[in-house]
Amino acid sequence: MTQVPIITLNNGVEIPQLGFGVFQIPPADTKKATLDALEVGYRHIDTAEMYGNEKEVGQAIAESGLNREDVFVTSKLNNGFHEHDAALTAFDGTLAALGFEYIDLFLIHWPLPAVGDLVETWKALEEIHQSGRARAIGVSNFQPAHIRRLLDETDTVPAVNQIEIHPYLTQDDVRAFDFDNDIANEAWSPIAQGGVLGDPVIQKIAGRLGKSSAQVTLRWHIQRGDIVFPKSVTLSRVVENFELFDFELTDDDIAAITALNKNERTGPNPDEFNWIPS
Repeated sequence: MTQVPIITLNNGVEIPQLGFGVFQIPPADTKKATLDALEVGYRHIDTAEMYGNEKEVGQAIAESGLNREDVFVTSKLNNGFHEHDAALTAFDGTLAALGFEYIDLFLIHWPLPAVGDLVETWKALEEIHQSGRARAIGVSNFQPAHIRRLLDETDTVPAVNQIEIHPYLTQDDVRAFDFDNDIANEAWSPIAQGGVLGDPVIQKIAGRLGKSSAQVTLRWHIQRGDIVFPKSVTLSRVVENFELFDFELTDDDIAAITALNKNERTGPNPDEFNWIPS
């Protein structure tokens, strides 16, 4: 089986650098997709309460025949539960949906700068971590200013910051801030929902290496040091996305792909996004 690199988070917890994401996978398709990913060799699954498929992820892991401790699972706090006690209750709901006694990583999904006090939300996650029911805690879609508040006003440095990263949105400033503060970067939408796959620069590199544009793009993430979790419900693509460790990009390849940056998002701007579910 392919040996996926392991990254050690700032509290000593180890996370596979390549995982499988279930964002936008309908609940009815999630169990099979997750079982397929586990069969291929993925040992890191990224879900969220907002996705509506935590239950199916848990069912897949339970039915996979793997030991719970052999699969790293991340979920995230939904936007309607940022108040302290609501966050604790929502976390209980996540564990119940997954059918787990603990989760490996739990994140604040969005900072929601105009909605509530993210420091109080973070303090709830600190309590969850201290209880042992989350091995690590972190944030998602946080800008440096949001994280700075946590660093200044709380006791726990986030283990990860999960942000949109791809060749058209390289996020170099946020990534540098995270690395400077010993926060691992995770990349969501790593191929810009397919938007970068037709780029001539990426296609040229892929042609030279005999790889797909998706593989080249995901390898770019890996070599830059980010944790990445592509998603697909197509088994052949799930397999393809796992085959990233029998080739390397050159420094010139990395530079050429990084130079494609347009600061172009596929998702919301975290400084402006304040949506909460009704």
